[in-house]
Amino acid sequence: MLEKKTTVRDASRQFGVSKSTVHKDVTVRLRQVSPSLYQEVRQLLDLNKQERHIRGGLATRRKYARRRSEASGQPSEKNAP
Repeated sequence: MLEKKTTVRDASRQFGVSKSTVHKDVTVRLRQVSPSLYQEVRQLLDLNKQERHIRGGLATRRKYARRRSEASGQPSEKNAP
């Protein structure tokens, strides 16, 4: 998670486990195994939590932009060259 600064959701997808498993691993188990690494991961989790509302807003903006472009027949941002 630290190398690529991924979210819990991205890490769970990568490892094929649930988000709750990843969260428990990095908050409870990692704290016992490596307290210094835990502190670094904790900072990343806190940063992701602070930025969460921004990412959600951007996703909503893309969603409605896509709907507008599909309604008007224009290519969406995702399909644009």
